[in-house]
Amino acid sequence: MPVFPGSAPTVFLLEPCCVTTRKSSASTRTPAAAASADAPKRRSKAPSDEAAVPKTRRGIQSIEVGFGILDALRLSGGPIPLRQIAERTGLAVANIHYYLVSFQAVGVVRQDPDTGFYGLGPYALRLGMAALEQFDVYTAARPVMAELAASLGHTVFLGVWGNRGPTIVYRIESTRGRPILELRVGTVLPLLSSALGRNFLAHLPRVLTDAAVTQELENTASAPLLDLPTSVAEVEKMIAGINKTGLSRCRDALLPQFTSLSAPVFDHLGEMVAAITIMGPKGTLDDKLDGETAQTLKAQATRISREAGWVG
Repeated sequence: MPVFPGSAPTVFLLEPCCVTTRKSSASTRTPAAAASADAPKRRSKAPSDEAAVPKTRRGIQSIEVGFGILDALRLSGGPIPLRQIAERTGLAVANIHYYLVSFQAVGVVRQDPDTGFYGLGPYALRLGMAALEQFDVYTAARPVMAELAASLGHTVFLGVWGNRGPTIVYRIESTRGRPILELRVGTVLPLLSSALGRNFLAHLPRVLTDAAVTQELENTASAPLLDLPTSVAEVEKMIAGINKTGLSRCRDALLPQFTSLSAPVFDHLGEMVAAITIMGPKGTLDDKLDGETAQTLKAQATRISREAGWVG
């Protein structure tokens, strides 16, 4: 089990036909009939051969063009004239006008009655709100975590802020590394001696973390570690470094001879809602903050944040 200086992890287990064929008698078939009967069998091989070759999925080009216009309105920051839409999309004014008429009919676009400028309409707002309500960080993170575990070869955790602190809610083991059995789903991690905890510490309001930080500093005063802050000044320095790099790192403090990196996931308001953490043995996991592993982790966490509506 993990050894925390002055505090142990708390574990809460979450409740997170029959085919009938008829054969024709060979004696009753003429050579021509036999050839005709065999022809479909030869032709039937073609679809299966073609299915093995990836195909580009066809779409409706006009929809893609239309969303290019909507994206220009989204990025404008407010209603803009038709001429500016044309400049930003590279489309002819006449063509854009046809799209805008249809978009106005369904409420995706509205035209200011005084200026004649165009902006996003009420239905666009309802679409955005519905997308935010349907977003689930757990569902969005799972395929990303599986990809990270497979490509990097280490254990990957999804953590959220629970009622007792940073909590592991999902994990994926890599087939290439040894399982980290000490950290299970439901484990609540400390703020100062875990990469996940440090990540939340850097991004959450102080009112949520100050009491825990004070307690952990008192507990670690008698058992200082190389990679563990022992004063408020050192905690502030650590937080500044996390905000600068966008990543948190923790060596040895959570599990001896293990290191971990954690990247935050933000929602549409820019608030941290979760973190993706990768953990592995020191010397095996590349934990350099500017290394390929760290940048891959950060990019994938950003990918999930974008799905949540974060614009960064």
